[in-house]
Amino acid sequence: MKMDVNKMMKQVQKMQEDMAKAQEELAAEVVEASVGGGMVTVKCTGALEIVEVKINPSAIDPDDAELLEDMVLAAVNEAVRSAQALAESRMSGAMGPMAGMGGLGGLGLPGF
Repeated sequence: MKMDVNKMMKQVQKMQEDMAKAQEELAAEVVEASVGGGMVTVKCTGALEIVEVKINPSAIDPDDAELLEDMVLAAVNEAVRSAQALAESRMSGAMGPMAGMGGLGGLGLPGF
């Protein structure tokens, strides 16, 4: 089996360009998670940056701060999970045919 190194390097370069573009697009995309029937809402970018936390005033109970803390934590975790799923989906799309080979690891290159 003869390997065309030039073709392979062009594919790797295109994949790198596609992945960089996907990362830029992810930074601009926002996912939202809400808990407690909308009492706490968190927005997170595809780059895993929390950009907004909204708390409904009726969720603020000075006698039960722990409930609000739990809702904020749950909303942040859900937003991050959603952003990670979005990122995974976009990045595997950017890898194109290489994704099915395990990315660069499928090339047998050390460190990938």
